[in-house]
Amino acid sequence: MAQSFTRALDKVIELEPDVVLIAGDVFHQVRPTNTAILHAYLQFARLRAALPHTEVVMVAGNHDTPRAAETGCILRLFVPLGVHVVDAEPRALDFPALDLSVLAVADNQHRRPKLVPAGARRWNVLLLHGEVEGMLSPYAATGEATSQEIAQAELSEGAWDYIALGHYHVYRRLAPNQFYSGSLDYTSTNTWGERIEEGMAGVPGKGIIEHDLATGRHTFHSLPPAREFVDLPVVSARGLTTEEVNERILATVESCPGGIEDKVVRLVVRDLPRHITRQLDHKQLRELRRRALHFHLDTRRPEMIRSVGHGSPSRRPSLADFVRDKLRERIVSGDVDRDALVQLGLKYLREAEEREVGSTEPRAGVEG
Repeated sequence: MAQSFTRALDKVIELEPDVVLIAGDVFHQVRPTNTAILHAYLQFARLRAALPHTEVVMVAGNHDTPRAAETGCILRLFVPLGVHVVDAEPRALDFPALDLSVLAVADNQHRRPKLVPAGARRWNVLLLHGEVEGMLSPYAATGEATSQEIAQAELSEGAWDYIALGHYHVYRRLAPNQFYSGSLDYTSTNTWGERIEEGMAGVPGKGIIEHDLATGRHTFHSLPPAREFVDLPVVSARGLTTEEVNERILATVESCPGGIEDKVVRLVVRDLPRHITRQLDHKQLRELRRRALHFHLDTRRPEMIRSVGHGSPSRRPSLADFVRDKLRERIVSGDVDRDALVQLGLKYLREAEEREVGSTEPRAGVEG
């Protein structure tokens, strides 16, 4: 991540913009490590030294914002460098030399103002971190809105020359003047899900946005990744013996162009029964994990096939069946044990059902 951040600032310095907008989540957590803090400080100091006349505006994201209001936000560390940091109440920042006004809105519990330009400047920009209506990609795993979603009507889209959004990790255009820049690297727990979304949307990975207010020219500058990700061709284990599955896994890995060394690699094996999963060549798997920067073997069990008897209705899948199947199909990060995840989900379901049954039993009465 440090390398990706450095490369992003290299590109910003090369472009020499009048304004740099940072839409939150500079750090992955409220209390980052000393190494992360020092690296970020030195890089922002380098940016200010290289572009002394460029205005830099930063809002806090949900990862930067402490839960307790009295706890100071780490982003204030950059104020002495000349960075405009908005981590609490929204602020309208005025830049007369640029004939520009920026309304900066952080992600926190402070009440949002009416999202309209504050003055009469020629150029008006909204910088906001949050979940905006339409944020979820049509390729995302879920299309459900959240209680924190900001309605499009609230944005007053037509009043702004540009709306810069932060929170969503994939570059996304919501309207002609409304964009999520996405993250600078793969930092979420659903890295492979992000890459699938990027591929289906035609987004060339991670990067930064350059937008010219005067001409409307909009450019997404793709940044070279700090790590190479490889999603190997899916292997089907249907009808194969354990030895054949081991051979198929090794052959698929060895077919990777340039090898798997120092790469983040995923191999999905479908239709793999549990008993064969347990009998896989774990010595071979350990060797693959040693060679790659990270190697994730994503095993998927066979789909449950339920027959329909003649003259009799088929058994409807139970809630436990539904939960089991969904957890088996869900994309998870490489450090998650899928079998353990399924068992934990079923355990929680049983506990919920037991509590539901218990709540219908007569309770001891209390008379006043």
